Amino acid sequence: MIYELSNPITKTLVTHLRDQRRDAIRFRHTIAELTKQLAYEALKEFPMLQRKITTWTGEAYCDTVDEQKIVAVTVLRAGLPMLESVMELLPEASAGFLAMKRNETTHESVLYYDRLPNCKGKTILLVDPMVATGGSMIDALKLIKTKLPSKIIALNIIGSPEGLKAVQAAYPDVDIYIAQIDESLNDNKYIIPGLGDAGDRSYNTSE
Repeated sequence: MIYELSNPITKTLVTHLRDQRRDAIRFRHTIAELTKQLAYEALKEFPMLQRKITTWTGEAYCDTVDEQKIVAVTVLRAGLPMLESVMELLPEASAGFLAMKRNETTHESVLYYDRLPNCKGKTILLVDPMVATGGSMIDALKLIKTKLPSKIIALNIIGSPEGLKAVQAAYPDVDIYIAQIDESLNDNKYIIPGLGDAGDRSYNTSE
């Protein structure tokens, strides 16, 4: 299923991201805030456990997410601000890294690095700001599936209808939580209206 957030704050933050005047630090901060909103929605039915803690009135058993059952996986480098946001929320979760490069001629993605922890029986949060053609997400999901997780949830900021449809066709069991679905892809397979290059804008690496 695809779940598009609809609250006014989400829409406002996405509009801030589209503004090309937004500098790198504010761009990353906005990405992080949107990631938290996505995580809140994605994990609202996640199983809880009780943990014994010391409160100001003494020891107590309190509900908490079993963070060690969660692995946050990012597609480098644009997904780094999203990964850091998830790890701030869930500091006992594990992190995984995938690196892919888009072939500008074929528009296909090529995986050239992966560093994934033990994923067996765990819930994977796959974080990537943009879903354009869906190719890189499909490749990432194919690899993650070999690690035998119990569930995979994708968290995305924006995506094209074409890319989301492709991902859902390939992996209908993966839930996608997205801040906003954009209009379409252009002839160069870029999202319209989109954000620009999220990695470049996050880290000031554009030419």
